[in-house]
Amino acid sequence: MASYQRFCITIFFCFLSLSSSQKVTLSLYYEALCPYCAEFIVNHLPKIFESGLISAIDLQFIPWGNAVTRSDGTILCQHGEAECALNTVHACAINAYPDVMKHFGYIYCTERLVLENKLEKWADCLEMVGLSRAAVDCYINGYGSQLEQRYAEETSQLYPAHRFVPWVVVNNQPLEENYQNFVMYVCNAYGSNQMPEACRILNHSVEALSKFNSSVEKLSNIHQVCYANH
Repeated sequence: MASYQRFCITIFFCFLSLSSSQKVTLSLYYEALCPYCAEFIVNHLPKIFESGLISAIDLQFIPWGNAVTRSDGTILCQHGEAECALNTVHACAINAYPDVMKHFGYIYCTERLVLENKLEKWADCLEMVGLSRAAVDCYINGYGSQLEQRYAEETSQLYPAHRFVPWVVVNNQPLEENYQNFVMYVCNAYGSNQMPEACRILNHSVEALSKFNSSVEKLSNIHQVCYANH
């Protein structure tokens, strides 16, 4: 977990402040065991923390994805019961630790374990990021299921409806297959006169990212998403 600790130190020193009224909303609709969601969370989202751009973003996580609620009220997740459990723990973490730095740290840690095929160590992430057992208690006492139903409703209200995850939305604009270029959309949402300095210092500048608009077709061809199958 040394790399995780270095990541935490980096985002701590890079974190900047900005009035919440100026922030662009970046929403991630995902499911915990989709490998492409994990890859996006671990290898792409950190850039907004490392650059300080997080100070200009209202980052929202919606851990429901392609799950469905059966007629008897039980939940069916695309990657099985383990995904339902981790989705719920993530929902509990978001609720228990509302500071985005805290709940993202936990989500990042567990999704890294997904990529490393070490999911059995998920509980270690609480200690790694210095959080209490509040999220686990929330899962055990059943409150997490109520939180998940709220995320289910929020996901069902997407327009257009999501076709896959990760489904990334910037200020109500779905990025669809172009989701990996989310920084460009966030920065463009401000316009050139109000663009945060972080947009100018990112390794992938807005100008450079604009050259990758053609990646829509590329991403579709290699299926870097988990499609909804219902």
